[in-house]
Amino acid sequence: MRKTKSRIISEKVLKDYQKVLIEEEKSGNTVSQYMRALEDFRRYADGRAVDKSMTLCYKATLVKAYRPSSVNAKLSALNGFFKRMGWYECIVKLLKIQKETFRPDHLVLTKKEYEMLIAAAKRLGQKRLCFAMQTLCSMGLRVSELKFVTVEAVRLGYADVTLKGKTRTVLLSKDLRLLLSEYIREQGITTGCVFVTKNGKPLDRSNICRDMKALGDETEIVRSKIFPHNLRHLFACVYYEEEKNANHLADIMGHSSLDTTRIYTLGSMEEEMETLNKMGLVDISDFRLGRSESGNG
Repeated sequence: MRKTKSRIISEKVLKDYQKVLIEEEKSGNTVSQYMRALEDFRRYADGRAVDKSMTLCYKATLVKAYRPSSVNAKLSALNGFFKRMGWYECIVKLLKIQKETFRPDHLVLTKKEYEMLIAAAKRLGQKRLCFAMQTLCSMGLRVSELKFVTVEAVRLGYADVTLKGKTRTVLLSKDLRLLLSEYIREQGITTGCVFVTKNGKPLDRSNICRDMKALGDETEIVRSKIFPHNLRHLFACVYYEEEKNANHLADIMGHSSLDTTRIYTLGSMEEEMETLNKMGLVDISDFRLGRSESGNG
C-alpha cells in the first residue's frame, strides 16, 4: 500500500487497507473486527489529520466506554493500520491487564447445560443444529472451521483444518462418526461439507448463533452463555480436566501461544470459591457456637 503524505483517513484508504488484510489471509471475522475499529476511529477523527495526541485522546474515550480487553483489541487494530501506513508516531501502548485467575460464571457453559441444549434441539426436531453443536463441541472447532467437516472427513475419521495459513489435523471420535454417517445418509449428502444451508453454502456463525439463541427459550440457561464459540470453550475445559496437558491442548486447538490456551485451563468462579472455602484459613468457631465476640450482643 502506498503511504500517504497527510495523515487523513479516508474511505478509500480504509478500503485499500481492507484489501491488504484479505491478501494477508486474515480470517473474515478478523478483517471485520479491524475494519469496524478503524471506521469508528475515522468518524472520531472527522477529517482531521491524525497525530499522537488524537490517538491518546481516543484511547481515553475507549477506556471510559469499554472493558480493557475490548480497548486493547481496538487499539491493536489501529496500531496495525498505523504501522502499515508508516505513521509510527501515532502508535499507542495497550493497556496492561492482569491475567484472570478464574472464568466468570455468567459466561461459563457447563457440560450439563450443553446437554440441555442438545436435548432442546432434539425436542424441536432441529437435527442439523443438534448434530452441528455436537460436532463443534466434540472436536473443539471454531465455527469457521466447521466447513472442513466433510463427507470424506467422516469416512476417514479426521479432518484437515486450515486457518490463517496453518493446517492441523483434528480427529472425529467413534461416536461422532457414527452420528454423522447416519445424518449424511438421511440427508443424501454424497460429498463436501456435511453442514450446509438450503442454498448449499457452509453454515456460518450467524446461522448457528441465531438457532442456538432460540434454544434459550426452551431451557433455563442464561442467554449470555449460549453462543457457538462457547462449545469450543467447553471442549477445551473438559479435555484439560481429563489430560491436564496444556501443550497438547494448544496443538489440538490450533493456538500459537500458550497464553491463549491458558484461558481454558482456568476454573470457574464457583470452583474457585469452593477451593477457597476448603482452605480453612478463617476461624469462625466462635460464630458457630453462638459466642460472637463482636460486642453486638
